[in-house]
Amino acid sequence: MASLRCIRELSRRATTVLSISQTRLISSIRGLELSGKSITQAEAPVQNRPLTRDFLWYSRSQGRQFASKSNGTDESSEGEDEEEMEVEREYSPAEIGYKVMGPLKSSERLFKPYEPVFAVVQIGSHQFKVSNGDSIFTEKLKFCDINDKLTLTKVLLLGSASQTIIGRPILPDATVHAVVEEHALDEKVLIFKKKRRKNYRRTTGHRQELTKLRITDIQGIEKPEPEIVLKPSKSADTQQPEAELVG
Repeated sequence: MASLRCIRELSRRATTVLSISQTRLISSIRGLELSGKSITQAEAPVQNRPLTRDFLWYSRSQGRQFASKSNGTDESSEGEDEEEMEVEREYSPAEIGYKVMGPLKSSERLFKPYEPVFAVVQIGSHQFKVSNGDSIFTEKLKFCDINDKLTLTKVLLLGSASQTIIGRPILPDATVHAVVEEHALDEKVLIFKKKRRKNYRRTTGHRQELTKLRITDIQGIEKPEPEIVLKPSKSADTQQPEAELVG
């Protein structure tokens, strides 16, 4: 009985292969007989029923030949993925609030002497009050690497000792220049969740990605010249009055 079942299963699979490939003829195996019947007679009820089970077996044996997607769809999906990657790389400085100017060269000297002006800039959803030479930590900025020059375009306010300029909401002619110094991680924050009487406790941690910026210049406002105060020399302080002789 077991051998008869094996022979019947082999015959069913053979007919499935022949029906799909259509390269062999059934007449080549008509000489075999099972229990006094020819293979064609034994397979007559097999041809009438659906070949879902046999088709699944054949698809598994052939590997990836019977994929749900054709080559054309695969190529189109790959093209869509490439387009998505290109779209992610593109950015508009007006939306994100900064513009990448390129890497900083060793011959450039962007850091200028301290100037008594300040600016309020917006990066993402945060606002910072900065002056020339300050360093700030922001959320990680995309499209820029370490030692890249940035131009912060969302300037909300400029101020100095003599005047103050307020934007509505931003100042189109004002710019703040900065240099990317570091990409770092903030301190770990623990997040603990609990549901009482449910035996539910979850503890997770999070470290926010940050970018360190160094402010190099603020443009768009008149910068007063710093007053130079001359200190008296030490030699003048150390001079002592000459002693007078009393007769």
